[in-house]
Amino acid sequence: MFNQLSPTAIIDGTLYTLLIFSVITWTLIIFKSWQFAKNKTLNKLFDELFWNTASLEKASELSEQAFTGPQGRIAQQGINWLSKSKTETGKTLKFVGTPHDLLEQALLEQMQKEQHAMEAGLTWLASIGSTAPFVGLFGTVLGIMHAMHQITASGSTSLDVVAGPIGDALVATAIGIAVAVPAVLAYNFFLRRTKLQRAGLENFVVSFMHAALNTEIVRT
Repeated sequence: MFNQLSPTAIIDGTLYTLLIFSVITWTLIIFKSWQFAKNKTLNKLFDELFWNTASLEKASELSEQAFTGPQGRIAQQGINWLSKSKTETGKTLKFVGTPHDLLEQALLEQMQKEQHAMEAGLTWLASIGSTAPFVGLFGTVLGIMHAMHQITASGSTSLDVVAGPIGDALVATAIGIAVAVPAVLAYNFFLRRTKLQRAGLENFVVSFMHAALNTEIVRT
């Protein structure tokens, strides 16, 4: 079996797989960096606009562009619920329950959607970080096995016969580690950013609920 496989085919197959892993990793790194930076900017801008309005009614009149960030979408969900609940409370199962609990549920549902968007791609980074070294090691093992067959077939144990194929095979492990390191570092970094932004969203939900307590429908 291994006599029919050339060292070049073994190493190339492994390297192409690792190349795909690397492209996915750096694509996700660039995208997630842009995503978190954008969310941070939009949340900051929305905070300044939203909390400087006189009431939730005035906040609902903000431009659509103001509601494009995670906090903006959560606020829009809450404002929409308050608007619908004034006319639909008790008419459908969606509005059965205390207004306070129903509003909180609506806000938390939107917050979970935002969290899922922030976590998108992190599973890929974690998977690549954990599997890339083994992919490289797989190529190395196959390469060394092929090299051993070549040495056995040639009957020579000189350094020239042994060092070349084995050295080429070890390259796969080195590249596998090189691919895994950025993926693991990026995963840990973005996981931390996800937790921080989630904490910010949780604080916003609490603050929105406090503001909504001043409305007639939530007090009832």
